[in-house]
Amino acid sequence: MLRKLCTATLSKALNQVNRPNPILAFQKLAMSSHDKQGPGIQGAETQGLDSKMFELKDRMRQVVSDVISAQDSSSNVIEAKTKQLVSFYTELETENRLEFLSILGEDFGVNHKNILHLSQSFKSAQERGQNVLLNIEDRLRQSLIPKYQVLFKQIGHLEGGVKFLVDIRADILNLISSQGPGHYNPHLRTLSNSLKELISVWFSVGLVHLQRVTWQSSCDMLQKISDYEAVHPIRNWADLKRRVGPYRRCFVFTHNSMPLEPVVVLHTALTSDISDSIQSIVRETGSDNKTIADTEDTSKITTAVFYSITSTQKGLQGVDLGNYLIKRVVRELLAEYPRNLTKFSSLSPIPGFRDWLITEINKHLHHNPCQEEVFTEEEIKSIMSNLPLTDQLPLEAIKKVLLDNSWAVSEALRTILEGPLMRLCAKYLYIEKHRGYALNPVAHFHLRNGAVMWRLNWKADVSPRGLSSSCGIMVNYRYFLSDTEQNSKNYMERQHIEGSAQVRDLIQQFRPPIEHKSQL
Repeated sequence: MLRKLCTATLSKALNQVNRPNPILAFQKLAMSSHDKQGPGIQGAETQGLDSKMFELKDRMRQVVSDVISAQDSSSNVIEAKTKQLVSFYTELETENRLEFLSILGEDFGVNHKNILHLSQSFKSAQERGQNVLLNIEDRLRQSLIPKYQVLFKQIGHLEGGVKFLVDIRADILNLISSQGPGHYNPHLRTLSNSLKELISVWFSVGLVHLQRVTWQSSCDMLQKISDYEAVHPIRNWADLKRRVGPYRRCFVFTHNSMPLEPVVVLHTALTSDISDSIQSIVRETGSDNKTIADTEDTSKITTAVFYSITSTQKGLQGVDLGNYLIKRVVRELLAEYPRNLTKFSSLSPIPGFRDWLITEINKHLHHNPCQEEVFTEEEIKSIMSNLPLTDQLPLEAIKKVLLDNSWAVSEALRTILEGPLMRLCAKYLYIEKHRGYALNPVAHFHLRNGAVMWRLNWKADVSPRGLSSSCGIMVNYRYFLSDTEQNSKNYMERQHIEGSAQVRDLIQQFRPPIEHKSQL
């Protein structure tokens, strides 16, 4: 029976592959080589390709118009035309999806002339009574809704349609990031924002489901947990088994529109204290160098450490689900361990720290007179005394050992660099800002959620990824449950970062003394 099923599935797939596809036929014309036709007909070939591309663009406009103009038709007709559009887009190659999305944003957005006309009417309608004013207000509101919103809503009604829209937004974000400064398409940004608003409604907290993943979960879900792990890659199935086993919790948010797809994944370690090293969490043995036990001793569990949170869908970028996932997990863990569990903290990476530091060094090397010193004279002298003799400038030599991570294999250099790198990392996290908020995205996430910047940890992630990203430093953002709401408010409204004594001490030389908070 299984063999027949596999044979039927394979035959169906082969039929799909062999089926003529007019869209791909258009696209593959660009693969034609003038070697086959001779150099004398390049102009004709180019004209032919231009003609085919024109036809393809015209077809793009037509499939969108068919869906939008079918709104007064029966539901079956609308569904059929919407499915045709989804199939059409799916079959497009990457470079032609840019054309499709550009056409969608430019030709099926809002009518600016109509908006201008209604705005002028609204101004004059104030003297004609409230009924006329409200009528024009409603017409103006409707005119501000892009035509493609109708299309998105119809796609959302299809089975798998919401996932398709999430993937389309991922395509838009990829296209935006790949465009150079001189090729910026503002319609794509508007298209992305419009999709984000719609997706945010569909993925509101009440419509997502919390699920714990264990070794008994489906193989499909476990495989996706492994594949999506972006912070600390899972090495093998034994590693995965440990991360969903005793003293560990893995929670995911799922959505009815994609029930087998984890939307956000949160890995948590249950420990006796706040961890200062990722090696103590993801390595093969426990802290006592014995294999992790098969059952938990609840008397030893006092702390929950969130060591990895991953959003699996790029199309959900900007849709805040991670914050709610942490809050839900805290409630779940408090219900499971109501007496002993008293401390909640992250053990977070610091992506971008080394890149920022190299940029600061480069500013000095280019003789920026307004730039603060990166390292003190004493630090430079001490570092250089442990480097091989070189004709390079001191900062060039230091930059080199930071870039190739050679400092990490020298005990002397590790000792010398600990103080300067910890100090500079504190500056990067606490002082460097973007629009008034923390420059580092992970810091911004936890501070916005109400956490305290509690402790920087030296040699916390000595993996090649950890060294290249943050010189091996990690940071704990601690959640004091009674203070998270106020901390979040202070950060979002006044851009105030709540930091512990350790963090304040590290950044004293960059700022005037900071008022201490006794509870920390």
